[in-house]
Amino acid sequence: MDLRDYARVLRKRWLSILVITVLGVGIAGLITYLSPKQYTAEAQTFVAISNAGQSSADILSGATFAQQRVKSYTQIVDSPEVLQPVITQLNLNTTPQALAKNVSATSPLDTVLILVDVKDGSAQQAADIANAVAKQLGTVVETLETPDGATASPVKVSLTNPAVAPPAPSSPRPLLNLALGLLIGLALGLAYAFIRESLDTTVKSVDDVTQILGAAPIGAVPFDARAKDQPLVALDQKAVRSEAFRSARTNLAFANVDKPPQVVVITSAVAGEGKTTSACNLAITMAQSGQRVVLVECDLRRPRVANYLEISGAVGVTNVLTGQVTLDEAMVMWNRGQMAVLTSGLLPPNPSELLGSRQMASLLDELRTRFDAVVIDAPPLLPVTDGAVIAHAADGALMVVRHGKTTREQLERASEVLDQAGAVLLGSVVNFVPVSRKPYRGDYYGYYSTYGYEPTDGRRSRRSESKTGS
Repeated sequence: MDLRDYARVLRKRWLSILVITVLGVGIAGLITYLSPKQYTAEAQTFVAISNAGQSSADILSGATFAQQRVKSYTQIVDSPEVLQPVITQLNLNTTPQALAKNVSATSPLDTVLILVDVKDGSAQQAADIANAVAKQLGTVVETLETPDGATASPVKVSLTNPAVAPPAPSSPRPLLNLALGLLIGLALGLAYAFIRESLDTTVKSVDDVTQILGAAPIGAVPFDARAKDQPLVALDQKAVRSEAFRSARTNLAFANVDKPPQVVVITSAVAGEGKTTSACNLAITMAQSGQRVVLVECDLRRPRVANYLEISGAVGVTNVLTGQVTLDEAMVMWNRGQMAVLTSGLLPPNPSELLGSRQMASLLDELRTRFDAVVIDAPPLLPVTDGAVIAHAADGALMVVRHGKTTREQLERASEVLDQAGAVLLGSVVNFVPVSRKPYRGDYYGYYSTYGYEPTDGRRSRRSESKTGS
């Protein structure tokens, strides 16, 4: 991935990153709020070796001895011999083992100092315990260092800096916790975004389609929130999606210069890619250019053409193939004769056999002689074989690919199905492409606002705004 890919992921997943980051800060804040306050008090003691009547060399030797021994003294600060008397003295409701978890001692390097730290929920009690532990530690050390038969210890431990009640708790630390929550949340959000992107195998760019199918798409249809309610966008000359289908119509003519395709199958890898709306709109744009066009519904399992065009689908392809009616009786002239439509008719139990029959081949031959362009809406390729069967009999197929939904694997398998059927893949049309004012790699329609077309996601181009003065 290059910098543009990283930027694309951040733009695409920014909301997830933000939500996870806010959750990280919120969890850190909740932990901080629920955590009990702890105060840390520190008492300082000084370890000395008695040097009465000793020479300078002996004094220096005693200081070295004290530095070496003081490290051992810090190890006994949490022993019962030190803590039990403190508990008794201060009348604490605890045990030496429990108190030991909150008591520690350290000795700064190259010193004879012992720093006793005590944590407690009460600032004053933390200071009282620290002072008591420091004094009791000195008593235990002096007892341990008293030689047998002697009445005094050569080691003297003195409380030189008594602990005082700390003004603020040592934990929790709100600012530190929130900062850590922010960093951890941001890191998790970024990790989620890039892992999600790496696991997302859907088609999201021209490069994806080109790499799999071996050719760039001949058209890219931008996302339209109103597409479900207004499927026949080709009737709106100013809509961006209408221009997309006109562009696909023009590019289709160059798919095979030596033999321009006359009978074109519109199919997809799986259902829900928008193949039927693409077939309808492409047929309408062809008819608008002055061609004699017939739209044929060959999806004999889930036909939708009749619903979109608001015509009856009771009589159609299946009735013609079975000889019940003639082609002229089954065809319907739509939109004041702009184009002819042959709906599916009654749904048969054997769609594949009908589409691969000699009657179907004869029907296509007759349509070739009567129309300049035959646009066929076919079933998706992966669930059933119908689409491949009819594509084999046509001049070629257009694959409708839905941006962000069709996976690379599905597109590869659909391409293989066409190859195995001996069908010609004329190209692809990418559907539901996100509209962006700033185009980036994989964004097909960032440039449309430059030409004054109306984006169909509820926004208007700056040029159109300037024209209206708004």
